[in-house]
Amino acid sequence: MTVDPYLWLEEVTGDDAMAWVRERNATTVAELTGNVRFEQMRDEIRAVFDADDRIPYVRRRGEYLYNYWQDSTNPRGLWRRTTLERYRQADPEWQVILDLDALAEREGENWVWDGATVLRPEYRKALVSLSRGGADATVIREFDIETREFVTGGYELPEAKCWLRWIDADLVYVGTDFGPGSLTASGYPRIVKEWRRGTPLDEATTVFEGKPEDVSVSAVHDRTPGFERSFVTRNIEFYRAERFFRTPAELVRIDVPEDAETDVEREWLLIELRTPWTVGGTTYPAGALLAARFDDFIAGERDLTVLFTPDAHSSLGSHSWTRDHLILDILRDVQTHLEVLTQATGWTRAPLPGVPAGQLSGIIGTNPDVDNEYLLNSSGYTEPATLRRGVFTDEPEILKQAPGFFDTDGIEVRQLFATSKDGTRIPYFVVGSGEPRDRPTLLSGYGGFEISLTPSYLGHVGRGWLARGGTYVVANLRGGGEYGPEWHSQAVKANRHLVYEDFAAVAADLVAGGITTPARLGIQGGSNGGLLMGVMLTRYPELFGAIVSQVPLLDMRRYHELLAGASWMAEYGDPREPEEWAYIEPFSPYHNVQAGQQVPPTLFVTSTRDDRVHPAHARKMVARMLEQGHDVRYYENIEGGHGAAADNEQLAFKWALVFEFLWRTLS
Repeated sequence: MTVDPYLWLEEVTGDDAMAWVRERNATTVAELTGNVRFEQMRDEIRAVFDADDRIPYVRRRGEYLYNYWQDSTNPRGLWRRTTLERYRQADPEWQVILDLDALAEREGENWVWDGATVLRPEYRKALVSLSRGGADATVIREFDIETREFVTGGYELPEAKCWLRWIDADLVYVGTDFGPGSLTASGYPRIVKEWRRGTPLDEATTVFEGKPEDVSVSAVHDRTPGFERSFVTRNIEFYRAERFFRTPAELVRIDVPEDAETDVEREWLLIELRTPWTVGGTTYPAGALLAARFDDFIAGERDLTVLFTPDAHSSLGSHSWTRDHLILDILRDVQTHLEVLTQATGWTRAPLPGVPAGQLSGIIGTNPDVDNEYLLNSSGYTEPATLRRGVFTDEPEILKQAPGFFDTDGIEVRQLFATSKDGTRIPYFVVGSGEPRDRPTLLSGYGGFEISLTPSYLGHVGRGWLARGGTYVVANLRGGGEYGPEWHSQAVKANRHLVYEDFAAVAADLVAGGITTPARLGIQGGSNGGLLMGVMLTRYPELFGAIVSQVPLLDMRRYHELLAGASWMAEYGDPREPEEWAYIEPFSPYHNVQAGQQVPPTLFVTSTRDDRVHPAHARKMVARMLEQGHDVRYYENIEGGHGAAADNEQLAFKWALVFEFLWRTLS
């Protein structure tokens, strides 16, 4: 393909492009909606998302627990708070801080909540981020939590891919579009400035400048009493960064490998390695977690303590600080194990008490400034979530339990392993009734950016798929993080083919094991997983009966020129370099779909407001497939951002559309 005939579809809101979108949407909606099954699934899935008795997950800020809540009455949502004592009740009393539906109506905007950064320790002022239609670009405004009003004359940024971070009540770090040359090639801030209250933004003082080819820059101030510090980060590539400690006189580089992750909490510096590191005559392996005293490390000492070392079956998922402890979330063959580390004369470790066996558990909140409180969430493919609160003195108490949204009688969960083309064992989970076999089966995967797919309760999948007799499968491919950074690094750039071989191996194993047949095997993935679906369509179409690709990358020749695409070249490679395009091209779906090729029925779903992965990837792929006579359909939600849905109604419609297509095709 030397000339791209569909470049005009890259004009996101161009008249011709949007006319094409509306025509495709109308065709897909007419085909897949308006029948009893679609309407039942849409309503049942909407009931899951809107359920009054689902867990209102909270984040502690001072004496209050804050929650963002959406339901049928409040589709855009309420930012609200309550106390722990009230939260323990079956029906807590909430104080509404900000009603986004009322704000959107008052201002005539399609606001979508994008979070709030609250100034500690007073917890009165917040920097609220609002997105139009769910895009990554946001408007940021200062908000007074006690008066429930935006601050007149307070901090405010116009719409951009931007950020604000508190230093104190009258000073912030800011990164935004300051004008020509202030953004990176990926469209993110390139310059960190310090902005004082009451002064114009154009008078903010420059603290640091990255390079145009960097991914982004950022800054943060730690207000922990006695340990107040500022840090600046220059993100060179997706997995490489320079990190600096800001002193009154200079920026001091934290001397760790560029691909390592760091975390500073009180006196401690944690270093998580992505590749081996030799320092002080010792080589530490990829995936290890190291600890050092921060001030000593900055002064040049390299007294490092190993807190975690991976092995062939385990990796570090995450870590969380409380006031006196460090909790490690460890994955062993994609099953979670939580350990508590405590530092006295040395680091000691013990299992975290009260963690249920056979479920995915993780720490979703701590309060390290004040105490040893932690919030532990646990769920599984067939086990609704349970939220517990612990403080290490006793077994954690159960705060909330989510309802079950589908009948799990007879539904089994099994972990199996497929053998990929190069002999690597690839784990996958099968969720469904044991008999009879040969059921419609939905296989999902991602395989990228070191993201792990772990077991969790999915009410919409349960109602739309499992409860109707389908089998659900999740593949843990290389490129993810299930076995640590090397599981990911094996499958980047020139070795990207391993991701696709892994997924094909799982598909073949499902058939060989008698779980399903190719005609009844559907696949679904989004974003990088949407690219995975495109590769399956063009390279392994005989393995599948239906394909759903959501918010996908597909044109790998131009992905680096579309929105945030330039930031992902560390994952896929640089198509501008001939030697790299040589290994990218075979897996660029847009360049490999051919007329006359037998491909399964396919559905592409994306969003006009996705300003991360350009909707033109899906638009152009569908246009080419229609030109070639393939069985393809398309739906583009006008709102929704990278999630392709801005509220629960849109989310339920999208999933009902997906399931209706799969049931119709695979049955």
